[in-house]
Amino acid sequence: NASVDELLSAPTAKQRQLMDAGDKLRKLLAEPTTRQSLTAQKFMNKSKSMAQFCPNGSRSDCRRVSGSSAACSKIHFKKIIKPWTDESLGDCSYLDTCRHIEKCKYVHYSLDLTVGQAQLLNDQGVQNRGTDTKRINELAMKGTDTPAQWVHCDLRKFPLDIFNGQISVVMADPPWDIHMELPYGTLTDDEVRNLNVGDIHEDGVIFLWVTGRAMELARDCFRIWGYRRIEEIIWVKTNQLQRIIRTGRTGHWINHSKEHCLVGIKGNPKLNRNLDCDVIVSEVRETSRKPDEIYNLIERMFPNCLKLELFGRPHNVHDNWITCGNQLDGVRLCDETICRRYNERFPNAKVEPWRKEQEAIVPVSVIGGGDSRGGNATEDSPWIPPMSAPSTMQPSSRDAWVPPGQPAPPGAPLGGQAGWGWPR
Repeated sequence: NASVDELLSAPTAKQRQLMDAGDKLRKLLAEPTTRQSLTAQKFMNKSKSMAQFCPNGSRSDCRRVSGSSAACSKIHFKKIIKPWTDESLGDCSYLDTCRHIEKCKYVHYSLDLTVGQAQLLNDQGVQNRGTDTKRINELAMKGTDTPAQWVHCDLRKFPLDIFNGQISVVMADPPWDIHMELPYGTLTDDEVRNLNVGDIHEDGVIFLWVTGRAMELARDCFRIWGYRRIEEIIWVKTNQLQRIIRTGRTGHWINHSKEHCLVGIKGNPKLNRNLDCDVIVSEVRETSRKPDEIYNLIERMFPNCLKLELFGRPHNVHDNWITCGNQLDGVRLCDETICRRYNERFPNAKVEPWRKEQEAIVPVSVIGGGDSRGGNATEDSPWIPPMSAPSTMQPSSRDAWVPPGQPAPPGAPLGGQAGWGWPR
């Protein structure tokens, strides 16, 4: 009877043929098109060089687990033991993001590098080792070569329509009021809704960082600003030891180990599709600082256009981006159209379009002293970027890059240094 039942339940030859044809069709539909394959290949990392962290953490644990007399060639960590450290307490939950690291009794870590590993990280430009999420296997690419631009402003009042027609991508990280005690000021729900984000472009994409209750408010903002939500990127947070964070500082009911970035679209912008996935696994740094990987993701989607970041800080300043926020220093605009519109709105500002050649000029007076930030020696001398300044004036590897000390133009709507978003 069993054999008869199996025979009756077995598919017929025609059914098997249809199933095989369906499998082939599904496989064909899943394959990328020739155009998609060529686009993906264009953005692929050609160097193949990367440094991996050992999953065992320290060299001693690596030797113990592997049963070898020598640790593997991957990057390891070593314990930082201070006179006040109590090893019986175990690892600090916050590791290098601990706000009391100078007196914390828990165990902290630093990188345990060989000479070769240190040289490799130097060659790849990784500076804040163990706290910098610049991945050496990320392709440093950009379609255009527009110098970094920024505007010090209060975004609650700033006329964002001066960017209309010039911007294809917006990224924003508003200081949401998530009904928790935060180390920075926040905006009310209505202040976020009333931001003039809808005036920036008619065809474009927005990347909006949200957390907690702000997820529902962000969807409301999309509707008001004229966007339709199409995707959601998840940032899975890891700690210094490259392990998933289990004791996040936010969350009413469950500790948050991730953040969300909602993606909205307006009109019909031109973009590259299906190059990246919607999950970023990256290390946390300062409070509210987002992973650098998001910039490369956006650059691959929109390689030949100018982008705008709202509520940015000095570390957010990038080539091909205009950064707006109340923690930036002065105004630097390269785009003549945007500069002209800015001066029309703020006639007392008299901002001149900035040219890249200005950075190549080093005042003689700077060589003998000058500003401690590698900035202007006199009021009229051009600013020298930190990496171009004399070696005695370069900041340490842990210092964030600071834009030039240009005074804010008269008449510009500035946000107070102690206002919302400080010290996000």
